[in-house]
Amino acid sequence: MAHQIQIKTTYDPAKVIQPIFTRGNVAITSDGRLLASCVEEDVLITDLKTGEELASIEGDGEIVTSLAITPSGSHIILCSRSLSMRIYSLKTPQQDDNSLEAELVRSIKPHDTPVVSSTVDRSGTLLATGGADGVVKVWDIKRGFITHTFHGHSGLISSLCFFEVDVSAVADDVKKSKKRKKSGEINVEDITNADKTGWRLASGGDDGKVRIWNLHKKTAAAVLESHVSVVRAIDFSVEENALLTASRDKTVMVWDCKTWKNRMTAPVLEGVEAAGFLAKGSIVYTGGETGRLRLWEIDTRREITQDQAAKSEMEGIQDAIYLSEPEILVTVLADQTLVLQKTDGLRNLTRGTKIPQLPISRRICGTHDQVVDLAYVARDKSLLAVATNSDDVRIVSVRDKSSDTDAGYFGSEVGILKGHEDLIISMDVDWSGHWLATGAKDNTARIWRLDPETNTFECYGVLTGHAESVGAVTLPHKAPAEDTPAYQNPLEHPPAFLITGAQDKTIKRWEIPKPSSAKDGKLPKPRALYTRKAHDKDINALATHPSSNLFASASQDRLVKIWAVEDGSTIGVLRGHRRGVWTLAFSPAGTQLSIAGAPATSSSRGYLLTGSGDKTVRIWSLTDYTCLLTLEGHTNSVLKVLWLPAPSTRLPHDKRGPLVASAAADTLVKIWDANSGECATTLDNHSDRVWALAAPDASTLVSGAADGVLTFWADTTTSTAASARERQAQAVEADQTLSNLIHDSSFREAIVLALQLDQPARLLSLFKRVSENAEDPTSFTGSLAVDAALGSLADAQLYRLLLRCRDWNANARSAIVAQRVIRAVVESVGLERLASLKAGRTEKGASWVEVLKGLRVYGERHYGRICDLWDESFMVEFTLREMDGLLALDDEVMVDA
Repeated sequence: MAHQIQIKTTYDPAKVIQPIFTRGNVAITSDGRLLASCVEEDVLITDLKTGEELASIEGDGEIVTSLAITPSGSHIILCSRSLSMRIYSLKTPQQDDNSLEAELVRSIKPHDTPVVSSTVDRSGTLLATGGADGVVKVWDIKRGFITHTFHGHSGLISSLCFFEVDVSAVADDVKKSKKRKKSGEINVEDITNADKTGWRLASGGDDGKVRIWNLHKKTAAAVLESHVSVVRAIDFSVEENALLTASRDKTVMVWDCKTWKNRMTAPVLEGVEAAGFLAKGSIVYTGGETGRLRLWEIDTRREITQDQAAKSEMEGIQDAIYLSEPEILVTVLADQTLVLQKTDGLRNLTRGTKIPQLPISRRICGTHDQVVDLAYVARDKSLLAVATNSDDVRIVSVRDKSSDTDAGYFGSEVGILKGHEDLIISMDVDWSGHWLATGAKDNTARIWRLDPETNTFECYGVLTGHAESVGAVTLPHKAPAEDTPAYQNPLEHPPAFLITGAQDKTIKRWEIPKPSSAKDGKLPKPRALYTRKAHDKDINALATHPSSNLFASASQDRLVKIWAVEDGSTIGVLRGHRRGVWTLAFSPAGTQLSIAGAPATSSSRGYLLTGSGDKTVRIWSLTDYTCLLTLEGHTNSVLKVLWLPAPSTRLPHDKRGPLVASAAADTLVKIWDANSGECATTLDNHSDRVWALAAPDASTLVSGAADGVLTFWADTTTSTAASARERQAQAVEADQTLSNLIHDSSFREAIVLALQLDQPARLLSLFKRVSENAEDPTSFTGSLAVDAALGSLADAQLYRLLLRCRDWNANARSAIVAQRVIRAVVESVGLERLASLKAGRTEKGASWVEVLKGLRVYGERHYGRICDLWDESFMVEFTLREMDGLLALDDEVMVDA
């Protein structure tokens, strides 16, 4: 009968949302598919349409100062502060379209100073680099040599742009050159070969000058000296045959490429960081430190976008990339967010009309920085609200739609909640997922109305009254009856109340007005029904009981208090933690525990779970407010606790109790059995303290940490148990097969199967049995069939056998059998084959050479011991012979007597 499988809790990281852009600049292919971005010292290549990570290029230990990718995505060029330039080729592996292979083609030292800017021409063959030394170089990407070197700038090169001037203008210039006419240098190729004569390179520096370089003549064609500060952007319009330059001197200029005269100067009145042409050169866009994307008409020299309020410093525009085929403008914000805005609406724009901001098609968060709290929102829990160390809450899609970009792929940002003026500390969501409460360091709490169907996320009310930071909020989680309007249309029925706790040591219950109470389109301001002095120190966490009649508060004063929702009276106080309590959670309704030494109960009040700075998790009874169980295992403060939802079905042999999860500053998440108090499993996928946990259902757990990573853990307990049962059945079947083979004297099959199953004990017993029941004295192992079987083994099987012999040879009790097998192998296989075996083959860290050395060392030791025994046997033989002589002498004396 098979041994009963013990159910073991297992979780695996199914999906991860991790930073894709943390610093530096980004590069995008011309078709808008590949996004190359810097993640600290490394570079990540992502599919811009699906959000999938395609490749990762490890850095050289220094930050990347400049990044460029060819329009087709065939090569990527990285320049770092270590003064190295690495060129990688990007290839799609066979049978795998969801990844790329980045192969290093060459590494070059391009400049004597770090490369500040770089760009690739539209053909993907030329690369221009600008260094902090003021030198501009042009490279052949495929062959890796310098084609041009230009000097002239007095400071670092801040921007570069390849372009082609009008061919007819080049031809006119050639024909009008009297000097070339006289010298006879004019030929047809100079006039007709546009690929050579039309190519130009524009470079802008921190000296405010823009230099135009003729790549055919390798000389400067023009110097534009109208800017007085760093030139941050250069762009070219083929239709207008015009060059755009933008500077931090708060101006944008458009130049005629025939005469190099100024066609337009736009006073932007803010430091410009990004600019370029749109709508075939008729419109210019600008973006800068105030975060406003503005559009300007070249002909009228007027701004055509409506007035915009200046945004925060973290929303300042640092760069912009225009993709012509999808007609998308990608702006890079200071907080590492990528904003994709549609520009197709500018095709038939009426001249002189004011237009609103370009519509945003998607936002991509480069990094969540530190994840402070999480909450699943929407009725189907398809969205995740993420609070980071910022003033905003990001709404992230967790749908499994990788191709539907409008609905948002997994991990894409579909909305953002703006309103708080300082960092958000805590969040909570009601039963429906449509109402979200937030508390922040701006001393306010807010209630948000979320409607994913219409993609509407709005602030419903602002709660002001606390004197210090609002560190905890909680909403009721009890769902109304299904036949009530509140259940059928939760968007029109806000939660009955909101409880807030703050660093001013008070708690407040707020009444949330209903939409029907609005007068003249305005809702009445939420008011506090009562305020209570709750603790002696900061309030860290609040939680509402499933019945919505009680709530609990946790504080730095090491106490947890239970309160009545109705009047704010204290029901009970939980004492026992030795340091401040960071988190707490009520057990779901109907939870039953069978803790050793405590009766199994499922009272109406249930249990409370707490986590503290004393590194422990405690389970409390709400009947008598005693600590039932203390869970110890974390090595740092416990920051979040959670009751995991009970699975709808259980395995027949699953004897586990309810499960709870805890996250701590030791970067670990632990799953505990609430009955036994034992740690069922430890989840490790973070590199910094884990602040947030959320569980939408019984099969998923989400953790968020200060490393900016969101890990989605999948409960694999059922599949693990099924695999264990399958492996056990296979082991029983294989064991029986092995026994049958040994019984039938099918030694070769038995040896091969024992090696395959990795059962050295069974293999050793097989050889012992053959040795003890020796059929042929001329055999080394005791059986000629076994000797022959050893000689027919493959190299891998022979390696495993000798590896086992090495282990057996180290034990005096099994050394004789090992020596017999080794002798049989040597005689059957031959020294030539053993010598020809590849030394590079390894298993369990041991190479062929190491295995043979181990056999030799213990073999020599056994040989030396036998030699010593042989020598000692002569002494024994001599002693016995002398004793026989003495006995014979004694017999003669006895006879004489």
